[in-house]
Amino acid sequence: MDAKRLGIYLSDHHAGSVAGIALARRTESENHSNPVGHFLAGLIPELREDQHTLEAVMRVMGLRSDALKSRAAWVAEKVGRLKLNGSWVRYSPLSRLVELEALCTGTEGRISLWSTLARLQLQDLRLSAFDFEVLIARADVQKAALQRLRARAADVAFADVSTPFGAGEPAIASY
Repeated sequence: MDAKRLGIYLSDHHAGSVAGIALARRTESENHSNPVGHFLAGLIPELREDQHTLEAVMRVMGLRSDALKSRAAWVAEKVGRLKLNGSWVRYSPLSRLVELEALCTGTEGRISLWSTLARLQLQDLRLSAFDFEVLIARADVQKAALQRLRARAADVAFADVSTPFGAGEPAIASY
């Protein structure tokens, strides 16, 4: 196994986790009173657990995250807030949609990460302590819930009549 390439790969995913958690926290704070906020309040601790698992994998493999990449990812998430969303002052329904799409993409990345590590587990006994299949299954469930929220966010963002997100709908708090 090429340790240098694995280190780069895991460090890239770690940087993605830094940006993803920051995005999830901001999206949750902007949506705390609707189903998106309720869902993300439960998802954020799981994202932190995943990040800690990734860090544990890196330690076991004798690898370190690239602090510069992690900082750059954090900054990129902050710069991403400057997108034109049709509203200069307030949070826009389009912001919610784009943020949920980014969280869906990040979840796909985590599924790929855990799947890759599950394959590598067969080659390197240092990875045997990790249950990547459980992480894959959890991320699949998270992805399905995020996709449902993303679809509803698209309906709200492009509706002819302004409708508050979650009006008249059950919350997707448990998934």
